[in-house]
Amino acid sequence: MLKYEIILYWSKDDGVFVAEAPELPGCMAHGRSPSSALKNCHEAIRLWIDTAREFGDPVPEPKGRRLMCA
Repeated sequence: MLKYEIILYWSKDDGVFVAEAPELPGCMAHGRSPSSALKNCHEAIRLWIDTAREFGDPVPEPKGRRLMCA
């Protein structure tokens, strides 16, 4: 499992939980529950990294910070 920081929060405007991986610009996902948002974010991280590698873009090393929930 990759150790990227994930920030999880409720979006009142969208009515869903949002999970962001701030170390990977633009990498985020949503879900109806916190667990589904996290699951979707893990998939988004994998896709972000695969796409970066496909195009020869750098992939930042994870800082391994704790999971933050708000």
